[in-house]
Amino acid sequence: MPAALWSDRKRATVALLLFGVSFGYVEAAVVTYSGALYEPVRQRFYPKHAPNDVFPLLTQRQLKETGPEQLRLLKAELAREAATLVMLVAVAVGVGRNSTRSLAAFLIAFGTWDISYYVFLKLLLDWPPSLLTWDLLFLLPVPWAAPVLAPVLVSLSVIGAGLVLLGREWTGTPVRLDPFHWLGLLVSGVVLVMAFTWDFRNIASGGLPRPFNWPLLAVGETIALGTFLHALRAGKKCA
Repeated sequence: MPAALWSDRKRATVALLLFGVSFGYVEAAVVTYSGALYEPVRQRFYPKHAPNDVFPLLTQRQLKETGPEQLRLLKAELAREAATLVMLVAVAVGVGRNSTRSLAAFLIAFGTWDISYYVFLKLLLDWPPSLLTWDLLFLLPVPWAAPVLAPVLVSLSVIGAGLVLLGREWTGTPVRLDPFHWLGLLVSGVVLVMAFTWDFRNIASGGLPRPFNWPLLAVGETIALGTFLHALRAGKKCA
């Protein structure tokens, strides 16, 4: 491999990892601040809850009862989450010169960001107590919730897939994703989102999470892995 090409590959990979780690810290810091802002309100409605307990969530009715400033904070949080996705996509598009490379960059940045977020939360708040502790993952378009282990497993798998895709791009043996593969990845993504949002009505209404749907998560991961391995094998046959 030419030295210049290796240098570009290393620089791009390091940049994605650094972005993910630093973005993970920013996310953990925001949660630290927002937790302090919402804690007095949570104590008003749930006086027995521990300070670092995520559930039960405050409902929109409860937020309205506390005044318009709480609803403004909620709208700001929703906008921040949307901006987070835009930033991750923007980095991926900036690194990638084609759809496959952009996908690889997005997977690496997203997975690193997510895992770093939990690492920094542990350093800042000594949370979560364990990988089976429930967390609120996202609010758009509905609440996503799961034990911390679930998003960590997904993040590890997407980082691995992203590194393989990016490595194949840089070595001149790119993985070609045809419409069948994109459809498989889309289906797996939908199934994974369903696993994380399965109980959203109960959670949004202030209920405690019901048992997580691990089988559905396994189905989503299996579809993604099968699609990815098929794309790899197809690429080798064409090489």
